[in-house]
Amino acid sequence: MVKTSSPGPVRRIAALVACLLVLVGCNPHMYDEVPAVRDAKRAEIVDTWRSPDGTEVALHADGTAGIRLLDGQEFDFDDRWRVSGTGAWELTGERAGWNDGQHVRLTLTSRTASAARAPDPGEHLDPQAEPEPAPDAYTWTFELQRNDKKRLLLYFFFGDPDSRSAYVLERA
Repeated sequence: MVKTSSPGPVRRIAALVACLLVLVGCNPHMYDEVPAVRDAKRAEIVDTWRSPDGTEVALHADGTAGIRLLDGQEFDFDDRWRVSGTGAWELTGERAGWNDGQHVRLTLTSRTASAARAPDPGEHLDPQAEPEPAPDAYTWTFELQRNDKKRLLLYFFFGDPDSRSAYVLERA
């Protein structure tokens, strides 16, 4: 006669937790601390910043900004609008919430154009549905990070904030 034993309570709880994490799509890094930059100078921010998908943000020394084809952040990204226009920016030393480092706050004050981003491959959209229109005014909060060469990167999270997908702009 072969004797079998059932898993102990600790193993059953561990298996249940693992199954729940898979079911809810939990990102194990969603609560990781965002690296905070505390030593950025305005002169480091003044420049033209680009992403590979055609976005361009020009941050001028007088605090004005030119914006071309910039997507919305967090859940607004899912609306697929891209906006161009003019605005203002500031280097902040604080942000309410979990990160006390510096940020770049960019505000679109005058929209001059908008476009719709193409759906991602495999994304199924209702062909009859109209994309959300781009807003006339909008504010982004960019996180700052230094790369391995100590150069700044500007980024914000897009899509579901728990997914931690980053929209990165690099100095042109």
